[in-house]
Amino acid sequence: MKTDERRRMIAAELSGAGEAVTGSDLASRFGVSRQVIVQDMAVLRAEGLPVVATPRGYILLRPEGSGRLVKTVVTRHRDYEAMEEELLIMVGCGAKVLNVIVEHPLYGEITGNLMLSTPADVARFMESIRKSAGEPLSSLTGGVHLHTLEVDGEEGWERLLAELGEKNYLPEGR
Repeated sequence: MKTDERRRMIAAELSGAGEAVTGSDLASRFGVSRQVIVQDMAVLRAEGLPVVATPRGYILLRPEGSGRLVKTVVTRHRDYEAMEEELLIMVGCGAKVLNVIVEHPLYGEITGNLMLSTPADVARFMESIRKSAGEPLSSLTGGVHLHTLEVDGEEGWERLLAELGEKNYLPEGR
């Protein structure tokens, strides 16, 4: 199979997938190494395919329909339990948690794609954090971080902010 053909087939595979597809799965399906898949993804992104790498694998960004807003919120938490509760509040209010961002004094902005929409997504993410030897990005900034969220209109956004505020996840003077 030629490289261009494989990349077209990868794009089609991602387009038809209902969930994230791992690089290892794609490598196995196409008979190449995982590193070849990583390179293919870089080329596909450069060609304009809206593919992102998440902790669960590669996904295509898709517009969710009219009325959805993209908002950014600054939050803070102190530990893993609070991190989980914060994320559950967000998805419980109907938000899709697109990413987490921290502002590092040396490296500047560091972003991690999350793509969490359901309590099950949050549970899988938290399980992977607890099993990992790494630390969440918020550990670099004393728990302060940003999330980019996709929400159902201004009313959903205000409800989400109210719930985060009630649990003290919003810094003073949001």
